[in-house]
Amino acid sequence: MNKNSYSDSYKAAGVDVTAGYRAVDLMKQHVARTQTSGVVSGIGGFGGLFRPNFAGMQDPILVSGTDGVGTKLKIAFLMDKHDTIGIDCVAMCVNDVICCGAQPMFFLDYIATGKNVPEKIAQIVKGVAEGCVQGESAIVGGETAEMPGFYPEDEYDLAGFSVGIVDRTKMIDGSKLQVGDVLIGLPSSGVHSNGFSLVRKVFDLNQENVGKYVEELGMTLGEALLTPTKIYVKPMRQLMQAVEVKAVSHVTGGGFYENIPRMLKKGLTARIETAKIPRQPIFGLLQSQGNIPLRDMYNTFNMGIGMCIVTSPEDADEAVSVLNGAGESAVIIGSIENGAEGVVLC
Repeated sequence: MNKNSYSDSYKAAGVDVTAGYRAVDLMKQHVARTQTSGVVSGIGGFGGLFRPNFAGMQDPILVSGTDGVGTKLKIAFLMDKHDTIGIDCVAMCVNDVICCGAQPMFFLDYIATGKNVPEKIAQIVKGVAEGCVQGESAIVGGETAEMPGFYPEDEYDLAGFSVGIVDRTKMIDGSKLQVGDVLIGLPSSGVHSNGFSLVRKVFDLNQENVGKYVEELGMTLGEALLTPTKIYVKPMRQLMQAVEVKAVSHVTGGGFYENIPRMLKKGLTARIETAKIPRQPIFGLLQSQGNIPLRDMYNTFNMGIGMCIVTSPEDADEAVSVLNGAGESAVIIGSIENGAEGVVLC
């Protein structure tokens, strides 16, 4: 800890710089879990240094992704549980990066809070570190900003970004898609990190009802909603080594109607058989309690599919086998057809 830097005047204004140093000390053990051979410097410098491995690449391309956790943070505040929300932050970034075939390399986070409580900051970073371990990324830096008067003392915002790398010859861009290709869905772990403004409105969340046990969920409502976003990096890397992956869509905000068309080239439509999507009780509960039209559900939530993959029909069975061998429960949910709709649910 830096014992020479302090300011009573700044502390009187609501900013305790020594708390920041204490937070860094507490988070170092978690950051250490994420270190890879590419890391050149530890945290604490002005820039995170990373040496990428270009071995075997003809034309390396850097791929970046950035995101936050959104209003799912409100659930963490209500439950006073902060050690998993960082997984969501990492997931929202690395799951995007993997969609074009890139291997995530490193991650940086940004935490802004009304009051720096070192133990709470360390718990947040613990989750970020766990997400980075799952996403095969190193934490090479970050920032914690104490902003009294801007954020309430007991609240914070969390965002971050990931940088990955892919050989241009192996990029996944949808250009090889054709009619008859097969859509494979990877189950989500729940609501993930999207649509929480609607979630909070439907359930009118407060400290009392987040702790309410819900029989059909098998846990409390708060536990179900705070379940971390699934990270698909490891199974996707195994899949890409086994078969040709033609397109990938990370199903996030905007659900099926916004995200599936993003992986398609013009003139093609994804036809999805919704009956083949494994049912998750949280979505049924949301729809019934909020009286939400089915189309709005598919236009807001992942509905049980966190990532959608396209392969040729010849590779589909092997793809499912590889994914399931990697711990997934992959399921064929549709196919590619001619059409301008982008996605058709049937």
